[in-house]
Amino acid sequence: MVVANDLSSKILPRVLIVSRRTLRKNKYVDFVGEYHLDLIVSSGAVPVIVPRVNGIHSMLQSFEPIHGVLLCEGEDVDPSLYADAESSGLSPEDMEEIKKVHAEDMTIDREKDSIELTLARLCLERNIPFLGICRGSQILNVAAGGTLYQDIDKELGTTTTTTKHIDYDNYDGHRHEARIVEETPLYKLFEEMEIMVNSYHHQGVKRLAQRFVPMAYAPDGLIEGFYDPNRYDPKEGQFLMGLQFHPERMRLSGSDEFDYPGCALVYQEFVKAVIAFQKKQVNATQMEMKRKTTTLVKSFSQAEFLEANTVLSKQQENRLQQMGATVRNSCVYMKRMKRKEEQERAMDKFSAERLSDLLSFHHMMARLCSDAIKRKLLEPEATDRTIESSFFLNY
Repeated sequence: MVVANDLSSKILPRVLIVSRRTLRKNKYVDFVGEYHLDLIVSSGAVPVIVPRVNGIHSMLQSFEPIHGVLLCEGEDVDPSLYADAESSGLSPEDMEEIKKVHAEDMTIDREKDSIELTLARLCLERNIPFLGICRGSQILNVAAGGTLYQDIDKELGTTTTTTKHIDYDNYDGHRHEARIVEETPLYKLFEEMEIMVNSYHHQGVKRLAQRFVPMAYAPDGLIEGFYDPNRYDPKEGQFLMGLQFHPERMRLSGSDEFDYPGCALVYQEFVKAVIAFQKKQVNATQMEMKRKTTTLVKSFSQAEFLEANTVLSKQQENRLQQMGATVRNSCVYMKRMKRKEEQERAMDKFSAERLSDLLSFHHMMARLCSDAIKRKLLEPEATDRTIESSFFLNY
């Protein structure tokens, strides 16, 4: 595990985490569970909290660069975002009963839904590492085209072996069995076929999006973990995983020690992918800048173009090449060439006699300057001597 203090001199990758909103002393308070933040920091990344504030979903571009996204905790995902394709079959009476049992969870937060779905889709489109915990895994599945059970007990528990997925009287201590699928990332992290996981949810994955593969099941068949096999290679910056349980909270009673080493490894592998993704992004940016710089320098050195929207004749291009124009001094050479062309056009208007007089004058000035230089070299003390103005008047 990487210690944060050892990384103080480095630019660390950024992991976006959306806060959860609650009411405290008649005021809204946004928060993120400290266990998530501790695991991200200790693994070597910087958690950047995206506040659940009205309108923030339209400002997400301001949180760039994004090297990873962790979504966790929150109320139920709005059923209208996924339930159209498959009806839950729940009656109004069922919904009223569910509300009585899960009153706080069933409060729909459309702003949080919008923020998190936007981030999840961004990760899917740009291959940004993503870890979804509980609600975060449900958001990921919906973003990829999957659906959810609106209530596990009502839709799943009545037809198969019932598994208790939530216990409000033993909230942190309650566990249920989860069977891990072999040859999946979760199996490699936990190295066990069966583990006991916590549960804080009454919803879960119903139809898994096509791109995902299950990693673990509860005894009642509910998917407890899934991933994208085409997007999982932490060393190469690829990580796309959803877990229905909360590994960060699976700790021995009265201790910070994890139930399984794999609980912390989930976050460490995620951050490993985040670090690799940042490195690839930096390398790609540097390569692109180098390519553009090389192209520009080559173009300028060959005088193919010097200013935007400027069309040069072949004669002008050849002249600029002969003058040695480069990308740094191109503007100076352009002005010099333009001034010279203007002088040449002005000379063409002079008569032959006038041009002969100008030539004689410049020859005379050349001799005067040469004589003055010789005198100054022979008589250093006479530094203030000047050329007599009568020579100019004679002209």
